[in-house]
Amino acid sequence: MYSYKTGIALIDEVSGGFDAGINVLILAPPMSYADHLAYALAKPLQGEYTIVLSTNERAAEVIDAFKLAGADKRFTGVIDAITKSSTPGVMDTQRMMFVSSPTDLTGIGIKFSNMIETIFEGDFSEGETGLFPPPIRLCVNSISTLLMYRRLEVLYQFLHVLIAKLKKIEGVGIYLLNSESFDDKTLSLIKQLMNCVIEVKLEHNISYLRIQGIRGVSGDWRKFTVTKGQVTLLE
Repeated sequence: MYSYKTGIALIDEVSGGFDAGINVLILAPPMSYADHLAYALAKPLQGEYTIVLSTNERAAEVIDAFKLAGADKRFTGVIDAITKSSTPGVMDTQRMMFVSSPTDLTGIGIKFSNMIETIFEGDFSEGETGLFPPPIRLCVNSISTLLMYRRLEVLYQFLHVLIAKLKKIEGVGIYLLNSESFDDKTLSLIKQLMNCVIEVKLEHNISYLRIQGIRGVSGDWRKFTVTKGQVTLLE
């Protein structure tokens, strides 16, 4: 089975990367640059694809962020839940699809299925890799925004379906959630859907992370930086 390299030596050297079908929650406070961490983990490596569900940034901004992280934009797709509200006439392409707002979970689910189908049929980009099933990384930025628009029970069911689809195609999911905006019940329920949780904290402008749920990987807090899509753990 395919293993998704993370670029984090602590994970890759112990387990070879994320197993196919795994779902990872990044639980982080505001202003901690957790989106940089999420994009670093979600960027497509050689032969892979990435789909980003963006509730915070326009598709063009997401593509630029992934390009800066070293990703090949030909293999990066975005489901944009922002742009259509201000530009109703914007049209879908193979790699950029648009829904009316973050409330439209049905539309998001349809666009996600459509984008996966395009990848599986080999119509997503030039230079298709030939790997089957095609390795796909999903990044949801962010669950926090979705929770602002929909009830927890509704979003839980939506994520459950999304995760089931991802598991079926042997992809991996990276999900961002603000650790300070929701109660323990909400955090606990979302965590139940995940295989791994990466917690982030900020102390004196220094970022720390700890990884829980990957066998053989220490759950200690570690300083880290993200530079041009590369995660570095510091001593």
